[in-house]
Amino acid sequence: MHLPRMKRMSKNHPTPRPNDHAAALFEKLGSELTPEHLVEALTHRSFTHEHSGAPSYERLEFLGDAVLELVVTETLYANHPHFSEGQMAKIRAKAVSEECLAPIARDYLHVGPMILLGHGEYDDGGNNKDSILCDIFESLVGAVFIEHGIEAARATVHRLIDETLEKVTHEGPALDWKTSLAKIAHELGINELTYRMEVGGPDYAQVFTAYAQLEPNAASEALGVDATQPLGSGQSSTKRKAQLLAAEVAWNTLHALQTAQTQADHTDHTEQAAQTDENATHEKRPRCGQLAAQNRIADTDARVTAHIR
Repeated sequence: MHLPRMKRMSKNHPTPRPNDHAAALFEKLGSELTPEHLVEALTHRSFTHEHSGAPSYERLEFLGDAVLELVVTETLYANHPHFSEGQMAKIRAKAVSEECLAPIARDYLHVGPMILLGHGEYDDGGNNKDSILCDIFESLVGAVFIEHGIEAARATVHRLIDETLEKVTHEGPALDWKTSLAKIAHELGINELTYRMEVGGPDYAQVFTAYAQLEPNAASEALGVDATQPLGSGQSSTKRKAQLLAAEVAWNTLHALQTAQTQADHTDHTEQAAQTDENATHEKRPRCGQLAAQNRIADTDARVTAHIR
Protein backbone atom coordinates (compact mmCIF):
# COMPACT_ATOMS: atom_id res chain seq x y z
CA MET A 1 0.00 0.00 0.00
CA HIS A 2 1.26 3.48 -0.81
CA LEU A 3 -0.10 6.57 0.90
CA PRO A 4 0.46 10.10 -0.40
CA ARG A 5 3.49 11.71 1.19
CA MET A 6 2.76 14.62 3.50
CA LYS A 7 5.04 17.62 3.78
CA ARG A 8 7.17 17.43 6.86
CA MET A 9 6.34 20.34 9.15
CA SER A 10 9.83 20.99 10.59
CA LYS A 11 13.00 19.22 11.66
CA ASN A 12 11.61 19.08 15.19
CA HIS A 13 8.24 17.77 14.01
CA PRO A 14 8.74 14.78 11.72
CA THR A 15 5.30 14.20 10.26
CA PRO A 16 4.78 10.41 10.21
CA ARG A 17 3.73 8.54 7.11
CA PRO A 18 1.10 6.01 8.24
CA ASN A 19 2.09 3.54 5.53
CA ASP A 20 5.47 3.08 7.23
CA HIS A 21 3.82 0.69 9.69
CA ALA A 22 0.55 -0.10 7.91
CA ALA A 23 1.18 -3.80 7.25
CA ALA A 24 1.88 -4.61 10.90
CA LEU A 25 -1.15 -2.60 12.00
CA PHE A 26 -3.48 -4.31 9.53
CA GLU A 27 -2.29 -7.74 10.68
CA LYS A 28 -3.22 -6.92 14.26
CA LEU A 29 -6.56 -5.41 13.26
CA GLY A 30 -7.35 -8.42 11.09
CA SER A 31 -8.46 -6.09 8.27
CA GLU A 32 -6.86 -3.74 5.78
CA LEU A 33 -7.93 -0.13 5.29
CA THR A 34 -7.78 2.16 2.30
CA PRO A 35 -5.17 4.93 2.43
CA GLU A 36 -7.90 7.54 2.90
CA HIS A 37 -9.51 5.84 5.88
CA LEU A 38 -6.19 4.95 7.49
CA VAL A 39 -4.94 8.54 7.33
CA GLU A 40 -8.27 9.88 8.58
CA ALA A 41 -8.29 7.42 11.50
CA LEU A 42 -4.83 8.64 12.55
CA THR A 43 -5.31 12.40 12.10
CA HIS A 44 -5.73 14.49 15.24
CA ARG A 45 -7.68 17.74 14.97
CA SER A 46 -4.53 19.74 15.80
CA PHE A 47 -3.08 18.54 12.48
CA THR A 48 -6.19 19.60 10.56
CA HIS A 49 -5.85 23.12 11.95
CA GLU A 50 -2.49 23.39 10.20
CA HIS A 51 -3.51 21.47 7.07
CA SER A 52 -6.80 22.75 5.76
CA GLY A 53 -9.02 20.13 4.19
CA ALA A 54 -7.56 17.17 6.10
CA PRO A 55 -10.36 15.42 8.04
CA SER A 56 -9.67 14.46 11.65
CA TYR A 57 -10.46 11.09 13.21
CA GLU A 58 -13.35 12.45 15.30
CA ARG A 59 -16.21 11.15 13.12
CA LEU A 60 -14.65 7.69 12.87
CA GLU A 61 -14.01 7.76 16.61
CA PHE A 62 -17.69 8.54 17.25
CA LEU A 63 -18.71 5.57 15.11
CA GLY A 64 -16.09 3.23 16.52
CA ASP A 65 -17.14 4.04 20.08
CA ALA A 66 -20.68 2.86 19.30
CA VAL A 67 -19.46 -0.33 17.59
CA LEU A 68 -17.11 -1.10 20.48
CA GLU A 69 -19.86 -0.71 23.08
CA LEU A 70 -22.21 -2.90 21.03
CA VAL A 71 -19.70 -5.76 20.73
CA VAL A 72 -18.72 -5.61 24.40
CA THR A 73 -22.37 -5.47 25.46
CA GLU A 74 -23.43 -8.47 23.40
CA THR A 75 -20.38 -10.42 24.60
CA LEU A 76 -21.22 -9.79 28.25
CA TYR A 77 -24.88 -10.62 27.64
CA ALA A 78 -24.06 -13.93 25.92
CA ASN A 79 -21.23 -15.10 28.17
CA HIS A 80 -22.57 -14.08 31.58
CA PRO A 81 -26.32 -14.80 31.83
CA HIS A 82 -26.18 -14.46 35.63
CA PHE A 83 -24.86 -10.86 35.53
CA SER A 84 -27.33 -8.10 36.31
CA GLU A 85 -27.73 -5.02 34.14
CA GLY A 86 -25.81 -3.01 36.71
CA GLN A 87 -22.90 -5.46 36.76
CA MET A 88 -22.66 -5.52 32.97
CA ALA A 89 -22.77 -1.72 32.79
CA LYS A 90 -19.85 -1.38 35.21
CA ILE A 91 -17.77 -4.00 33.43
CA ARG A 92 -18.46 -2.45 30.02
CA ALA A 93 -17.62 1.04 31.26
CA LYS A 94 -14.25 -0.16 32.54
CA ALA A 95 -13.45 -2.32 29.50
CA VAL A 96 -13.99 0.53 27.01
CA SER A 97 -12.40 3.18 29.20
CA GLU A 98 -9.31 5.20 28.38
CA GLU A 99 -7.49 3.27 31.09
CA CYS A 100 -7.97 -0.01 29.18
CA LEU A 101 -7.90 1.08 25.54
CA ALA A 102 -4.87 3.39 25.59
CA PRO A 103 -2.39 0.65 26.58
CA ILE A 104 -3.67 -1.56 23.75
CA ALA A 105 -3.18 1.23 21.22
CA ARG A 106 0.24 2.10 22.63
CA ASP A 107 1.78 -1.28 23.42
CA TYR A 108 0.05 -3.67 21.02
CA LEU A 109 -0.96 -1.65 17.98
CA HIS A 110 2.02 0.73 18.33
CA VAL A 111 0.09 3.58 16.72
CA GLY A 112 1.92 6.36 18.58
CA PRO A 113 4.52 7.04 15.86
CA MET A 114 1.79 7.01 13.19
CA ILE A 115 -0.47 9.71 14.66
CA LEU A 116 -0.64 12.97 12.71
CA LEU A 117 -0.39 15.90 15.13
CA GLY A 118 -0.02 19.66 14.96
CA HIS A 119 3.10 21.44 16.23
CA GLY A 120 1.80 22.21 19.71
CA GLU A 121 0.28 18.79 20.34
CA TYR A 122 3.38 17.07 19.06
CA ASP A 123 5.61 19.12 21.37
CA ASP A 124 3.32 18.22 24.30
CA GLY A 125 3.84 14.52 23.64
CA GLY A 126 0.41 13.98 22.11
CA ASN A 127 1.39 10.69 20.50
CA ASN A 128 1.73 9.18 23.97
CA LYS A 129 -1.33 10.73 25.64
CA ASP A 130 -3.87 8.21 26.88
CA SER A 131 -6.79 10.31 25.67
CA ILE A 132 -5.51 10.48 22.09
CA LEU A 133 -4.46 6.83 21.98
CA CYS A 134 -7.92 5.81 23.20
CA ASP A 135 -9.49 7.96 20.46
CA ILE A 136 -7.28 6.32 17.84
CA PHE A 137 -8.32 2.85 19.02
CA GLU A 138 -11.97 3.77 18.49
CA SER A 139 -11.38 5.52 15.16
CA LEU A 140 -9.64 2.41 13.77
CA VAL A 141 -12.62 0.26 14.81
CA GLY A 142 -14.87 2.79 13.09
CA ALA A 143 -12.78 2.64 9.93
CA VAL A 144 -12.95 -1.17 9.84
CA PHE A 145 -16.73 -0.96 10.23
CA ILE A 146 -17.08 1.55 7.38
CA GLU A 147 -15.01 -0.52 4.98
CA HIS A 148 -15.89 -4.10 5.92
CA GLY A 149 -19.12 -4.05 7.94
CA ILE A 150 -20.17 -5.16 11.39
CA GLU A 151 -18.82 -8.73 11.22
CA ALA A 152 -15.29 -7.59 10.42
CA ALA A 153 -15.51 -4.86 13.05
CA ARG A 154 -16.78 -7.39 15.59
CA ALA A 155 -13.83 -9.66 14.82
CA THR A 156 -11.42 -6.75 15.22
CA VAL A 157 -12.87 -5.80 18.59
CA HIS A 158 -12.62 -9.40 19.81
CA ARG A 159 -9.00 -9.65 18.64
CA LEU A 160 -8.08 -6.50 20.50
CA ILE A 161 -10.15 -6.52 23.66
CA ASP A 162 -11.24 -10.04 24.67
CA GLU A 163 -8.28 -10.58 27.00
CA THR A 164 -8.87 -7.22 28.69
CA LEU A 165 -12.60 -7.86 28.98
CA GLU A 166 -12.01 -11.21 30.66
CA LYS A 167 -9.62 -9.61 33.13
CA VAL A 168 -12.00 -6.75 33.93
CA THR A 169 -14.86 -9.19 34.47
CA HIS A 170 -13.00 -10.68 37.46
CA GLU A 171 -11.59 -7.48 38.95
CA GLY A 172 -14.00 -7.18 41.87
CA PRO A 173 -13.42 -3.92 43.80
CA ALA A 174 -10.89 -2.76 41.20
CA LEU A 175 -13.71 -2.50 38.68
CA ASP A 176 -14.57 0.89 40.16
CA TRP A 177 -12.45 1.94 43.11
CA LYS A 178 -14.55 5.01 43.93
CA THR A 179 -17.80 3.03 44.09
CA SER A 180 -16.10 0.22 46.03
CA LEU A 181 -14.70 2.73 48.52
CA ALA A 182 -18.10 4.33 49.06
CA LYS A 183 -19.63 0.88 49.59
CA ILE A 184 -17.14 -0.33 52.19
CA ALA A 185 -17.26 3.02 53.99
CA HIS A 186 -21.05 2.72 54.21
CA GLU A 187 -20.74 -0.84 55.55
CA LEU A 188 -18.51 0.50 58.31
CA GLY A 189 -20.96 3.27 59.16
CA ILE A 190 -19.02 6.05 57.43
CA ASN A 191 -21.32 7.92 55.07
CA GLU A 192 -19.35 11.08 54.29
CA LEU A 193 -16.41 10.78 51.89
CA THR A 194 -14.72 13.63 50.01
CA TYR A 195 -11.89 14.09 47.51
CA ARG A 196 -9.61 17.07 47.95
CA MET A 197 -7.70 18.09 44.82
CA GLU A 198 -4.40 19.86 44.26
CA VAL A 199 -3.04 20.89 40.85
CA GLY A 200 0.60 21.52 40.03
CA GLY A 201 2.89 21.85 37.04
CA PRO A 202 2.61 24.05 33.94
CA ASP A 203 -0.66 24.38 32.05
CA TYR A 204 0.48 22.06 29.29
CA ALA A 205 1.57 19.32 31.71
CA GLN A 206 -0.60 19.59 34.79
CA VAL A 207 -0.30 17.06 37.60
CA PHE A 208 -3.36 16.34 39.73
CA THR A 209 -3.10 15.04 43.29
CA ALA A 210 -6.22 13.66 44.95
CA TYR A 211 -6.75 12.98 48.64
CA ALA A 212 -9.57 10.68 49.77
CA GLN A 213 -10.78 11.81 53.17
CA LEU A 214 -13.49 10.71 55.61
CA GLU A 215 -15.72 13.00 57.60
CA PRO A 216 -15.17 12.37 61.33
CA ASN A 217 -17.96 10.51 63.13
CA ALA A 218 -18.40 7.85 65.79
CA ALA A 219 -17.75 5.03 63.31
CA SER A 220 -14.41 6.43 62.13
CA GLU A 221 -13.36 7.01 65.73
CA ALA A 222 -14.31 3.44 66.66
CA LEU A 223 -12.12 2.16 63.82
CA GLY A 224 -9.22 4.27 65.02
CA VAL A 225 -9.17 6.34 61.82
CA ASP A 226 -7.79 9.86 62.08
CA ALA A 227 -10.33 11.66 59.91
CA THR A 228 -8.18 14.79 59.88
CA GLN A 229 -5.65 12.95 57.68
CA PRO A 230 -6.21 11.61 54.14
CA LEU A 231 -7.10 7.95 54.00
CA GLY A 232 -5.43 7.65 50.59
CA SER A 233 -3.80 9.77 47.90
CA GLY A 234 -3.06 9.46 44.20
CA GLN A 235 -1.30 11.47 41.52
CA SER A 236 -1.89 11.51 37.77
CA SER A 237 -2.12 13.70 34.70
CA THR A 238 -5.93 13.58 34.94
CA LYS A 239 -8.25 14.40 37.81
CA ARG A 240 -10.26 11.20 37.36
CA LYS A 241 -7.22 8.89 37.44
CA ALA A 242 -5.81 10.67 40.50
CA GLN A 243 -9.10 10.14 42.35
CA LEU A 244 -9.20 6.46 41.36
CA LEU A 245 -5.67 5.94 42.66
CA ALA A 246 -6.56 7.69 45.93
CA ALA A 247 -9.73 5.60 46.23
CA GLU A 248 -7.74 2.39 45.70
CA VAL A 249 -5.35 3.23 48.57
CA ALA A 250 -8.26 4.26 50.81
CA TRP A 251 -10.23 1.09 50.00
CA ASN A 252 -7.29 -1.14 50.91
CA THR A 253 -6.91 0.73 54.21
CA LEU A 254 -10.59 0.34 55.11
CA HIS A 255 -10.65 -3.27 53.93
CA ALA A 256 -7.76 -4.10 56.29
CA LEU A 257 -9.62 -2.41 59.16
CA GLN A 258 -12.84 -4.23 58.26
CA THR A 259 -11.02 -7.58 58.17
CA ALA A 260 -9.41 -6.92 61.55
CA GLN A 261 -12.78 -5.91 62.99
CA THR A 262 -14.44 -9.07 61.64
CA GLN A 263 -11.70 -11.27 63.10
CA ALA A 264 -11.97 -9.53 66.49
CA ASP A 265 -15.75 -9.97 66.49
CA HIS A 266 -15.33 -13.66 65.61
CA THR A 267 -12.83 -14.15 68.44
CA ASP A 268 -15.17 -12.46 70.94
CA HIS A 269 -18.08 -14.62 69.77
CA THR A 270 -16.00 -17.81 70.08
CA GLU A 271 -14.88 -16.90 73.60
CA GLN A 272 -18.43 -16.06 74.67
CA ALA A 273 -19.72 -19.35 73.26
CA ALA A 274 -17.00 -21.30 75.09
CA GLN A 275 -17.84 -19.53 78.37
CA THR A 276 -21.54 -20.28 77.90
CA ASP A 277 -20.81 -23.98 77.32
CA GLU A 278 -18.59 -24.11 80.39
CA ASN A 279 -21.28 -22.51 82.56
CA ALA A 280 -23.91 -24.92 81.27
CA THR A 281 -21.70 -27.92 82.01
CA HIS A 282 -20.98 -26.62 85.50
CA GLU A 283 -24.68 -26.22 86.24
CA LYS A 284 -25.48 -29.77 85.13
CA ARG A 285 -22.66 -31.34 87.20
CA PRO A 286 -23.85 -32.18 90.79
CA ARG A 287 -21.97 -30.47 93.59
CA CYS A 288 -19.87 -32.51 96.05
CA GLY A 289 -22.42 -32.13 98.92
CA GLN A 290 -25.27 -33.11 96.67
CA LEU A 291 -23.39 -36.13 95.41
CA ALA A 292 -22.56 -37.31 98.98
CA ALA A 293 -26.17 -36.93 100.08
CA GLN A 294 -27.34 -38.87 97.06
CA ASN A 295 -24.88 -41.65 97.86
CA ARG A 296 -26.05 -41.86 101.53
CA ILE A 297 -29.68 -42.10 100.46
CA ALA A 298 -28.80 -44.86 98.03
CA ASP A 299 -26.93 -46.80 100.77
CA THR A 300 -29.87 -46.46 103.19
CA ASP A 301 -32.31 -47.66 100.56
CA ALA A 302 -30.10 -50.67 99.91
CA ARG A 303 -29.87 -51.62 103.63
CA VAL A 304 -33.67 -51.28 104.12
CA THR A 305 -34.30 -53.46 101.11
CA ALA A 306 -31.88 -56.12 102.42
CA HIS A 307 -33.47 -56.12 105.92
CA ILE A 308 -36.96 -56.61 104.50
CA ARG A 309 -35.77 -59.60 102.55
